[in-house]
Amino acid sequence: MTSDQSWKEKYLQELESADQREEQWKAERNTLERMLVRTCLASEGQAPELDRLLARVRKDLRKNKVDVENWRELQEQIDRQVTLLDEKPVAKKSLFNWKKLPEQEADSPPAETPPDTVKPTDSGSLDDNTQRLRIARRVGQLLGQLLSQVSLEANAEAQARVLQQSLLSSDSWDELREGLNHVADLVIAAIARSQREFEAFLQRLDERLEVFQQHFANQSSAQAERIRATELLDQEIRHGLECAGVDVQESHDLGELKSSVSDHLESIAVALDRFRAQETQREQELADQLAAMQEKMAAMEAHSEQMQEQIRRERQKATTDLLTQLPNREAWQERLSFEYNRWKRYQHPLTVGVLDIDLFKRINDSYGHKAGDRVLQLVARELKERLRNTDFIARYGGEEFVLLFPETSPVDAIAVLDQLRAHVANLPFHFSGEPVTVTFSAGVSGFSPGDTGETVFDRADRALYQAKDAGRNQVHLEPDSPAQ
Repeated sequence: MTSDQSWKEKYLQELESADQREEQWKAERNTLERMLVRTCLASEGQAPELDRLLARVRKDLRKNKVDVENWRELQEQIDRQVTLLDEKPVAKKSLFNWKKLPEQEADSPPAETPPDTVKPTDSGSLDDNTQRLRIARRVGQLLGQLLSQVSLEANAEAQARVLQQSLLSSDSWDELREGLNHVADLVIAAIARSQREFEAFLQRLDERLEVFQQHFANQSSAQAERIRATELLDQEIRHGLECAGVDVQESHDLGELKSSVSDHLESIAVALDRFRAQETQREQELADQLAAMQEKMAAMEAHSEQMQEQIRRERQKATTDLLTQLPNREAWQERLSFEYNRWKRYQHPLTVGVLDIDLFKRINDSYGHKAGDRVLQLVARELKERLRNTDFIARYGGEEFVLLFPETSPVDAIAVLDQLRAHVANLPFHFSGEPVTVTFSAGVSGFSPGDTGETVFDRADRALYQAKDAGRNQVHLEPDSPAQ
């Protein structure tokens, strides 16, 4: 009974691993689909035929079923249309339009807008080359998000990294156009790899389940043989005893009776020896099968541990920001939900902070994107090292970070953020041989009865913009937030 229960537990664990793998594959596919939709939307307006092909891509995505072969043909058609863009004039059209707050004129746009966005001209339109470069930059950012959440073959990932850097840094439209042609290849490769991995996992699972089934069948067959052998032995013993009884009753000669009884006892002994030999053989066969199963089980457990470790790594990769190695927005949402539920239960203080690096776009424009990336990495490192283990920080997007302070009032959180702000402002940043001062502004808000994670975040975000309006490099408490 214990053995059967153990096999059932292993079987259920394998099924659970398969379900987890399927969920991971669905998440990766969803990320790829979002990237394609955003790329299609960002590329609209270049040419009618290209718009029609991109509409087909979005239509296929809505069906939740992709024919890879048809998509390869579709990709070739899109490649031809992209090539034709340089051979005919394209109507000028502003791809991104938004109204900026006064302080946003110098600072970079919000997290969800690309940091490389070029300010529109008075006529509300951009020249054609600027539009194309901006599209390439945005695709490069989306490609970075893709690489942080899905797995590619080693050579494909290396090519994707080179492609991403080209999209983010090159000013040659010919190079960017060539790079954009490879994005669809990478998406298809990622989808195909995920499908192959999942199919291979299911195949291995089927093979192992088949081994279990064969083992159970062998045990069942051995048990049936044992029952038949026992019944046969019982019949032979009964027959021998009955014959001996008849001889005792009918025999009149003592010598003849002894000989007859001896023969019957010998027959019973032979039957017992035969049964014992068969039983020994069956036990040996079962022992060999059990040893083989134990080896297979050890291999399966090792593989299961590898799969769990891979799932853990993939999960960590999916919730980690590639540039700063901080938790990303998805990890933030999970932690916020956890702390919010804990706050509802115990009503202990809980505070949210939102901080944004001041004039970050100026750093990118003056010293390049590599300098901007270095600033994000250094600021993220300093913030993480100086927070308590119970505090939580994540990169929310662009140059914006979010923090959670459990068991901390807003007033205490402001004190912590002020210390961090002063420390960052004194860091010795140098770019192109020039000293550069990097500062951040922050907003803070605490949870109060009736709040949700969204309402507190919105208040902290408003406090951030109050700090920006007040001159930057300061921390503000949202007026509606409870002080204690």
